[in-house]
Amino acid sequence: MAEVILMPRLSDTMTEGVIAAWHKRVGDTVKKGDLLAEIETDKATMELESYQDGVLLHIGTPDGGKLQVNDLLAIFGKPGEDITELVKIHGGGALPAIPTAASVAAANATPAPDAPAAASIPTANNAAPAIDPASMEEVVLMPRLSDTMTEGVIASWQKNVGDSVKKGEVLADIETDKATMELESYKDGVLLYQGAKAGEKILVNDLLCIIGKEGLDVAGIVAAVKASGGAANASTETAPAPPAPAPAVAAPVSPVVVAPAVEQAVVNSGRIFASPLAKRIAAEKGIDLKYVKGSGDNGRITKIDIDQYTPAAAPVAAAAPAKTVAPVASQAVVGQVSFTDVPVSQMRKVIAKRLSESLFTAPHFYLTMQIDMDAAIAARTKINEVASVKVSFNDLVVKATAMALKKHPKINSSWMGDFIRYNDHINIGVAVAVDEGLLVPVVRFADSKSLSQIGAEVKDFAQRAKDKKLQPADWEGSTFTISNLGMFGIDQFTAIINPPDACILAVGGISQEPVVKNGQVVPGNIMKLTLSCDHRVVDGATGAAFLQTLKQLLEEPVRMLV
Repeated sequence: MAEVILMPRLSDTMTEGVIAAWHKRVGDTVKKGDLLAEIETDKATMELESYQDGVLLHIGTPDGGKLQVNDLLAIFGKPGEDITELVKIHGGGALPAIPTAASVAAANATPAPDAPAAASIPTANNAAPAIDPASMEEVVLMPRLSDTMTEGVIASWQKNVGDSVKKGEVLADIETDKATMELESYKDGVLLYQGAKAGEKILVNDLLCIIGKEGLDVAGIVAAVKASGGAANASTETAPAPPAPAPAVAAPVSPVVVAPAVEQAVVNSGRIFASPLAKRIAAEKGIDLKYVKGSGDNGRITKIDIDQYTPAAAPVAAAAPAKTVAPVASQAVVGQVSFTDVPVSQMRKVIAKRLSESLFTAPHFYLTMQIDMDAAIAARTKINEVASVKVSFNDLVVKATAMALKKHPKINSSWMGDFIRYNDHINIGVAVAVDEGLLVPVVRFADSKSLSQIGAEVKDFAQRAKDKKLQPADWEGSTFTISNLGMFGIDQFTAIINPPDACILAVGGISQEPVVKNGQVVPGNIMKLTLSCDHRVVDGATGAAFLQTLKQLLEEPVRMLV
């Protein structure tokens, strides 16, 4: 009997997959364990193996095509077996299993209404496209590049309309709520259409671009995709980026001396790597990034590079009049009202949305406890004498928290609406500050890792967060969060819960305070911890018991080794 294989969900956030390559063709004999296809998900390209022996009778979409999770991917069976009903039931009838001249003609004459969108996009004359995969256009929708992403901003197009594109080449840089990520092409062809200009927004699943053969009329495809609801706000309906501040306002703030044009060597030619914040500040200051030397990885330009750049050394625009204004170091005129409007980044929008929802939806309460860190300071000194990676106080807090969560599973939980989820695994999110906001990479199974392992992982996360190299898999799946501001001299603060976690721990700095020991007032090293709890899940006594265990572990670090 024929066996139907549906598109599997290969990651927790996957909604669709792209067939990067089929390794078996219709009519091939397949054995259990043979590699069927490579499927590109939202996080990685993964190999799909056959679950059984048989003959591949049907594929749901050719190379480069998209399928939604649970759409028809393939059918196995015996040679010659009739699979018409199976194809019809699962909505995969738009692409015949074995294309013939007759089937192609029939397909062009009568489009199949149940075909997957990525496999069959109506052309300008409203007929179904040819079945030959090499001739099919590729309709690229805005992908969901993070679990919280609802829209993306085109930071820059690396290919323009009319440019030839090869599979794997970068099409555009997409600014999400958490990072700026590169979008690669799934196939070879020519870029025929762009759904938005650089700086404009596109909602997830709206039309981003079309790739196909040169000369193809894309007007009908664009209209069909919009009519299907997949690109309701693409192209010209996309909200334009806010305009840059007017020169009249900016002039009193950053006056410069206009000098004769100075020949300056171009530092960056071709593609320029720069953080979105650096690009925005450079645009406001009128700085051409090709003259700015980047200090980040691979010459990436950061905010610091823009701040340290000397405008006087930049070449003068040809249209600038030869006149002298106030020197760079001069202050604004007393009483002069001036300001700079900076568009809200995608990251900041999502931080605002998620934390507002958390604070106004989850009933927060807060528990604060003082920790005597004398023993922890002594233990850290001893540990770092032999550790392969230097252990920080934050690493000690992460390890102690993981062990305390093991004893208090109610803290390691999530409010899920109709039920409460108590997590058996312990994944601790560690808040990391970046130029544009906050990222929370996750130390997975923290209770089973050593202090050196935790230290190395947190340091790697912090560096990759600042370099914008974190991937969605790095910040998803936390069960508890730690936010540490102690290194900034903050003694105590309260943090907003990071949903869907039920709690977050705010860690202050270590300060010397008078304490009573053995009846004597002596100086002590005190650190204050504040636990924010979701009262829908955690009660006060439960939170207090967790903090007591955490206090014991930090005040007697040897307990972490037992």
